[in-house]
Amino acid sequence: MVSVVVVSLISLLGVIALAAKQDWLRRVLLYLVGFSAGALLGDVFIHLLPEYIEEHGFGLSAGVAVLAGIVVFFILEQIIHWHHHHSIDCGEEGACTPKGIHAFAITNLVGDAFHNFLDGIVIAAGYLLSLPVGIATTIAVILHEIPQEIGDFGVLLHGGFTRTRAILFNLLTALTAIAGAILALYLGERIEVMSKFLAPFAAGSFIYIAGADLIPEIHREHKTTGASLLKLASFLLGIGVMALLLLAEFE
Repeated sequence: MVSVVVVSLISLLGVIALAAKQDWLRRVLLYLVGFSAGALLGDVFIHLLPEYIEEHGFGLSAGVAVLAGIVVFFILEQIIHWHHHHSIDCGEEGACTPKGIHAFAITNLVGDAFHNFLDGIVIAAGYLLSLPVGIATTIAVILHEIPQEIGDFGVLLHGGFTRTRAILFNLLTALTAIAGAILALYLGERIEVMSKFLAPFAAGSFIYIAGADLIPEIHREHKTTGASLLKLASFLLGIGVMALLLLAEFE
């Protein structure tokens, strides 16, 4: 439980943004969104799916779980858009909730909460095997979470959250890791059956969030060739960081 709490507190990295100047923060937000999109896809295709396939193979059930993740988050976003349509018009800026929060920010929060829930399960499952495995798993999750939390914080700010609320909601979603750990400890060895569905489902949700929400958001603003190249660089950096983490794990 201590390990899970430590991992959850990484979400408070956004506190750094409180000291940043508003104008500077506004200029870098789209690049943080690009970084987050790259990190999510890198997580899927460099970590989640390869690790799952190595342990369980990739059959029909895994494919259905990935599709389920995509479909569930598609439905979730449709519900958010439907609620927006029947409550308030945000003009040409895109779909928003009544408080001016863009739909993609809400979807990202839900995906992040599910991912942290899964992290809690993974950490607890590691400790169920042995103390060294649990510690090693915790370190791996921490390294994995740092870049993703930075990107998620940028997505929330770009989606309409204030800096204070972005930090608060990021922390609340991070705390779902505690619920995941409690569930894993309660179920014991039976948690492996659930993880066979949860990992590819998480992969599907990340693919949807990155492909349907974040990447289109990056393309929405076309200013200069230099800005476009920087957005590409931030996207590739997100993928690259996940690749570097994989290399660090092998070492």
